[in-house]
Amino acid sequence: MTRVAALSCALTGAAALALAPALPAFAQGQGDLEAGTAAPAPQTRGEKRLAKLLEGRVAGTPQACIRTLPQDRMETLEGVAYVYGSGHTIYVQRTRDPQRISGNDTLVTNRFNATQLCRVDLSTTIDRLTGFFTGAVFFEDFVPYTRVKSGGGSGEG
Repeated sequence: MTRVAALSCALTGAAALALAPALPAFAQGQGDLEAGTAAPAPQTRGEKRLAKLLEGRVAGTPQACIRTLPQDRMETLEGVAYVYGSGHTIYVQRTRDPQRISGNDTLVTNRFNATQLCRVDLSTTIDRLTGFFTGAVFFEDFVPYTRVKSGGGSGEG
């Protein structure tokens, strides 16, 4: 018995009549999911930017703290992550609630250590224009992404 037939048998009287127009769409959607042909979710601008930043890099072991200096670069990828550093290794901080990361906000962090940024540091966001508090940020571990050397010569193979 198909899922549509099972659903129809489970419903009685007026309920079955009310859902009858939706059954073909339900069956079609199930076929798409079962066949693995469901449309992929569209990538946001932040996700595209992160993919570009991670090209040619390999993820390392997540770290609770990273070493940072005042001149280190931090990039906000709206709805996705904060990215720290540049060059050979960058660190991706997705936070506990990445969909709340906004390019309209400024990240304010009260650090426990002047040379390190840690997941336990107190972080909030303020509106870039008004300076009003917009939310609390809860860091997760920082994931390092290191550039892979191209051109071989590693002796592995």
